[in-house]
Amino acid sequence: MNTVNTVARAILVSATIAAATTGARADVINAVFPAPTLDRWMYPFNSTPGTRPVISTFGSTPGAADFDSRDGQMLVGFDTAAQIPIAQGSGLTVTRATLLVEVANDLIFQYDDTTDPWQCFVATSDPAWRADVDVGQPVECFGVGFRNGWSLQTFQENTAFAPSGTNFLAPGVRNAFAASIDANGALTDVSQSARQRFDPKVFGTGKIAGLAPGSLVAIGSTMRFELDVSDPGVQAYLQTGIDSGRVLLAVSSLTFVQQQAGQFPAFIAKENVYVQLGLALPARLELDVQAGSACALADIDCDGNVNGSDLGLLLGNWGSSGPGDLNGDGNTDGSDLGILLGEWN
Repeated sequence: MNTVNTVARAILVSATIAAATTGARADVINAVFPAPTLDRWMYPFNSTPGTRPVISTFGSTPGAADFDSRDGQMLVGFDTAAQIPIAQGSGLTVTRATLLVEVANDLIFQYDDTTDPWQCFVATSDPAWRADVDVGQPVECFGVGFRNGWSLQTFQENTAFAPSGTNFLAPGVRNAFAASIDANGALTDVSQSARQRFDPKVFGTGKIAGLAPGSLVAIGSTMRFELDVSDPGVQAYLQTGIDSGRVLLAVSSLTFVQQQAGQFPAFIAKENVYVQLGLALPARLELDVQAGSACALADIDCDGNVNGSDLGLLLGNWGSSGPGDLNGDGNTDGSDLGILLGEWN
């Protein structure tokens, strides 16, 4: 091999490895969707589907046989194809996904930023019942699943809650529902998580910056859901949505209610007059998407493993900056070797 080719190959390999090390193998897309194309109150007695100014979330009476445990759900959908290419499959990696919603009611519900176990949401007479150790109930974000022939592409804002003739009071009948990923990687309905006695994988728990847990939440507060994109199931769900150009998410809570009453959270919908006047904001979605698979820091050659080939590249770069400089201090040395060995697989 002549000297020119050797140098050219060295430059190409170095550039490829450096990009993989920094996780920037290709373009990174920072997409912002300032309003949903779909927001919907999924509640059995919603008489105006898709056109409500405010959407609330709450549970059903603990121990009751009727309704889903997660009775009032908020669905939000975003068409993503204008900013993120479709049909990329696993060729895209979501490195950040943030859903933001604005609180519509004032000092009504108490802030809880931690998940609560299902035992808190069964009847107090149930032997499994456990008292909630903190004040309030969290607001949680999930994916969206479908039944009765509906799908991600066909479900619309004004689609019926359930098939005609269905008993809307019965659990498990809604056409679209809050869904999580089960142990087998399948999308599963979480609407009856308390009744079915399991704690679902939450995509993200609602957080309000600067607010102490237990405090009453003020109108206009922004609740943020940082979705757990490191979870393979959540990652796959988002990839599937982006691949088809449409991402749907469900906001849900098991907030305690009584019949026709309760102190539960409500959020601004895109049809709200204050949104039209610029005085409030609808749900927003922020996505950071990277082309190609994300590499572990020490996976220098980005082959999915941290092994001898990465060690060889690091040692070949010893004493200089470049691909082996895992901690970015300008020198490949023992500290970088420690990082690599710590990620060895």
